[in-house]
Amino acid sequence: MPTVHLLDYVAGNVRSLVNAIEKLGYEVAWIKSPEEIEHAEKLILPGVGHFGHCLSQLSAGNFLEPVKKHIEAGKPFMGICVGLQALFQGSEEDPNVPGLGLIPLRLKKFDDSDKSVPHIGWNSARTVQDGKLQQSNFYGLRPDSKYYYVHSYAVPYEAGLLEKEGWSVATAQYGEEVFVGALARGNVLATQFHPEKSGQAGLRVIGAFLSGQQIQVLDISPTDTRDGLTRRIIACLDVRTNDQGDLVVTKGDQYDVREKDGVSAGGQVRNLGKPVDLAKRYYQQGADEVTFLNITSFRNCPLKDLPMLEILRRTSRSVFVPLTIGGGIRDMVDTDGTKFSALDVATMYFKSGADKISIGSDAVIAAEEYYKRGKTLTGTTAIEQISKAYGKQAVVVSVDPKRVYVESPESTSHHTIKTAFSGPNGEDTCWYQCTIKGGREARDLDVRQLVQAVEAMGAGEILLNCIDKDGTNSGFDIELIRDVKAAVKIPVIASSGAGNPGHFAEVFEKTTTDAALGAGMFHRGEYTVNDVKTHLAERGFLVRKFETD
Repeated sequence: MPTVHLLDYVAGNVRSLVNAIEKLGYEVAWIKSPEEIEHAEKLILPGVGHFGHCLSQLSAGNFLEPVKKHIEAGKPFMGICVGLQALFQGSEEDPNVPGLGLIPLRLKKFDDSDKSVPHIGWNSARTVQDGKLQQSNFYGLRPDSKYYYVHSYAVPYEAGLLEKEGWSVATAQYGEEVFVGALARGNVLATQFHPEKSGQAGLRVIGAFLSGQQIQVLDISPTDTRDGLTRRIIACLDVRTNDQGDLVVTKGDQYDVREKDGVSAGGQVRNLGKPVDLAKRYYQQGADEVTFLNITSFRNCPLKDLPMLEILRRTSRSVFVPLTIGGGIRDMVDTDGTKFSALDVATMYFKSGADKISIGSDAVIAAEEYYKRGKTLTGTTAIEQISKAYGKQAVVVSVDPKRVYVESPESTSHHTIKTAFSGPNGEDTCWYQCTIKGGREARDLDVRQLVQAVEAMGAGEILLNCIDKDGTNSGFDIELIRDVKAAVKIPVIASSGAGNPGHFAEVFEKTTTDAALGAGMFHRGEYTVNDVKTHLAERGFLVRKFETD
């Protein structure tokens, strides 16, 4: 098998990239020292997270000059995400850390006054000349394909500037900002998006780079060339052991996952399928992301043998979209007495195939401490440590609030909303109380306090559940979603209550939510992910189509 070399500098989830390369028929070899770069033919520099952290790691390891020499020697080089950013002079993310300087431009942060930042989701990468789509593209890019981006900083696109230096450029648009999505020149290909997480469209780009197919004459008629971020649909799998000790996907009603039909089921844990099989099914149906929520503690299991690690490894071999894992990301003591930090645990999940980790109950406790300290950060919370090491886009906070009705805003110290849904005594005011331990324990913290605290700590996304809506199939809590979206600038995923495709259209029409998540309606086979996307497309929403070639 031909060999591809990857530069290893703790770049987050590289497992999916390795799986993608191996799926395409190549063998992966790791660059462990600067001297080894000289012997590499095809070199890939992957990266996620903070520009300064990544470039500092490369500099400290003495990798920068050997990488430059590899490129100058005309050998194939591919940079992914921060690997693209490294080619430039520098970034606003860390002005004191220089890049490779091969391109004398700097990255800028997206304007968050009119949109969520980070930019997370599926967007375009297409070449345009004189306002028209080009009839040829580079490295397998297609004008109606969508690719997975996750970043806060980008290179603003100025028409003709890079092209004058011989670069082929593909752009994407986020809000009103047009930025560089990919660029190529000679032996160099770099993508701001993650091709290894971009389904078949991304595999096509990696395959074209590895085979040296630089220019592709388009033989297709694009069906939808609208630019911009698509509506993101996420399939969520709650994973736990059933009463026989097998790992199953289950779904509850207001977080109760046991059957309700008495004698016939005996109150057994609902078994809706096997995690890896269902994840692959939803990927093939067009899910934009897959989320695993571990709702079993596995207290007596050695950390290295956690079943969720194996689920991630197996899933990432055939599911080439982002994978999120939640549950158990905390400081812990292993069965042999060894202490592990939350960062250590997260690192194990990233190495096994996760792209993001989700933190729940521990985020609530951290937020309470944050307010006790007068909104002071310590740098020691799991959110802060993981965000610093892997970037804020890698940290999701899962929020489990429930409604508490009150007579008036003055009757509580918490942030309230006026609601169209009356309380048990006719109240038209409520606040959303945060809970921990799977909704079993309520805390004296409202949802707005929580999301603003974790945003300050470095969380990159909010997974917004709702205990009142969970399992009801009555639609998302629109009032809750609007309230949280108004409180933060980071992306929000709407969760809990989806029962049919119309509920997804409703939440996108009535809120500015960044993504929407479904579970039971998919697990029970009532609707597919594709059913949801077809419905959204019919309503005029931009969605990603699943590609098969």
